[in-house]
Amino acid sequence: MLIDSHAHIYLEEFDGDREDVILRAKKSGIEKIILPNVDNETIERLIDVSDKYPEICFPLMGLHPTTVGKDYKKDIITIEEWLQERKFCGIGEIGIDLYWDKTFKAEQEDAFRIQLQMAKTNNLPIVIHVRNSFEEVYDILKQEQNGELKGIFHCFSGGIGEAQKVIDLGFKLGIGGVVTFKNSNLGDVISQIDVAHLVLETDSPYLAPVPYRGKRNESSYIRIIAEKVASVSGISFEKVAEITSENVIELFHI
Repeated sequence: MLIDSHAHIYLEEFDGDREDVILRAKKSGIEKIILPNVDNETIERLIDVSDKYPEICFPLMGLHPTTVGKDYKKDIITIEEWLQERKFCGIGEIGIDLYWDKTFKAEQEDAFRIQLQMAKTNNLPIVIHVRNSFEEVYDILKQEQNGELKGIFHCFSGGIGEAQKVIDLGFKLGIGGVVTFKNSNLGDVISQIDVAHLVLETDSPYLAPVPYRGKRNESSYIRIIAEKVASVSGISFEKVAEITSENVIELFHI
């Protein structure tokens, strides 16, 4: 069994063939797909897809950092209301993104802290988006970590030092298509880490692995990522699938 721990197959990029995408995932041995939310505009799509495919799709609720603006507190209230309305498997995707714009850095940090508190209150794991912001995210997590916070550093692409900091905080590393890129040193980093600290993800429709790089990503490609992780780790594909899937099941209680 394989699990895609991060995909956005509810987005419009899949409106034309979502059923086929899910069928291809099932045929490739992917039995579960975790769906993190983006913002208040994507909630209806997220819930519709999760309700249509409840046997394979498991939704998370959160506010993506790139959508945090001056009215973010209103958006956070909506997130809180939905958490009370129905069951979600975690809080995500949350975090800090300073790659595109630093205008709302303070707001992003506050939104991140608020959602960490929500995770602790609801006893839910978190999925963290980190882009050009590792130190900011890490510092806040260290302050907020009371032994209750757990989750995934989504799309991890840092060095061994950052990886060890994540592991020491009690979090998993989300490994996606970047590990297959020729210009990435992620494979070297993973070779120094026990697979017990990893989960696999696609981030569909983004970051497709080689040989599909530049095209739309989808959950069936998780096999390519698992094969690459097995290769650099020196263990079998089956063992990678087993360990990383167990990690996701234990984390999200699915």
